[in-house]
Amino acid sequence: MTRKLTGLTASRRAVLQGAGAGLLTAGFVAPIWAQAAPIKLGFQLHRTGIGAAYGRWYERTAQAALKMVNDAGGINGRPVEIVFEDDGTDPKRGAEVVEKLTRQHNCDLIFGPLFSHVVIGSAPRAGELKVPYLVCSEGFHVAGGKLNRWSMQPGITDVRAQVQSMAPWVLANLGKKVTMVFPDYAFGHDHRDYFTAAVEAGGGKVLAQIAIPPTETTFTRYMPQIPTDTEVLYHVMVGPAVLTFVKELGEFYGSGAKPQIFGFIDSLEAVDMASPGLEFLEGSHFWEGHCRNKQPDAPDYEATYRAAVGVDDNGASVSDPKDISTYGHMFSVWETLHIIKAGMESAGYQGAADRQKFVEAVEAMTVIPASLAHVQGEKVFNGKTHQVFGLQFISRVEGGKLVKVHTSSMEDGMYPDAVDFSTQSF
Repeated sequence: MTRKLTGLTASRRAVLQGAGAGLLTAGFVAPIWAQAAPIKLGFQLHRTGIGAAYGRWYERTAQAALKMVNDAGGINGRPVEIVFEDDGTDPKRGAEVVEKLTRQHNCDLIFGPLFSHVVIGSAPRAGELKVPYLVCSEGFHVAGGKLNRWSMQPGITDVRAQVQSMAPWVLANLGKKVTMVFPDYAFGHDHRDYFTAAVEAGGGKVLAQIAIPPTETTFTRYMPQIPTDTEVLYHVMVGPAVLTFVKELGEFYGSGAKPQIFGFIDSLEAVDMASPGLEFLEGSHFWEGHCRNKQPDAPDYEATYRAAVGVDDNGASVSDPKDISTYGHMFSVWETLHIIKAGMESAGYQGAADRQKFVEAVEAMTVIPASLAHVQGEKVFNGKTHQVFGLQFISRVEGGKLVKVHTSSMEDGMYPDAVDFSTQSF
């Protein structure tokens, strides 16, 4: 993708910066609403199923962002409501939830789903209903052109950009002979395909690709498949058994020699790093979308965000230090809601008849400045592919905490466009 990181036009920059600036006003008095009907947003939530740990924190984050937006005046002077519907982290139910939120609850748009197989199973129905569908996922399905013009991913980067940014550092610092362990569905397949390509482009070699069903509950039978000459074990795992996976990985290697370990934080989301059996991870590295442990160079608004979502400096609930958040991903919900606000205000959104105007307004966005509204960092939105690009972080486990050791550049994750949704009909 050939793109210059030029600034926004004055009007677009004002829209995006204003969406965050209003939230920073100290002592803001909550508005007295006129008689205007609320803007109703549908949230496709993984409340149950293998995505439940994420769903719980996605819901908390959405509620916190909603309060912040309404306290700052809502959207176009109207209060905002969110209707949550559980999809069970199931593709079939996902499509049913899209239908229910659109036709029964009359939501203006839908956002929130994470697991890629659910997104892929749901997006076609959103396209048929002509309702904007903003996903908080990471798969390449949006930018890869698998979905439709109504589907966008403006709040989090995708796997292709993430692994392309990480691979050079892994090869330069950890080793060039890699074994990959990943979940056997679309999200994992993106890791398989694009990390393998990035490793080969960097002069490394992927020795083995070990695909594991995301519903698996024990992993010992997969461990012997790891080649003995592996220099880097690359792991990304999802679902309720992630703690079992990392514990069994530690038991497999014991106190003997083991390869360098590089994981995606997905393998430890909602897991306490101090859990017994995880000591072997000391010195290993993780990709993080947003650093769980507050870093020394964190901007001032990071503290405001953590307080709003109820998370302490270690990434745990302020009410229970053992309740670990999905901090590396849940920022996508917060940021997506603020994109919705900026897009609706740019489009002069009044109701369902303006859904197309909203999509076109988001497509017109380019540089998104870092702010309280965009806490993970500056981003660039590609209106052709409907995908946002941003910074990536690598952290090292030190004393049971995740310490950032590398930040990628924006350009590290950029790749040629595979689709131009802006030329497609609605």
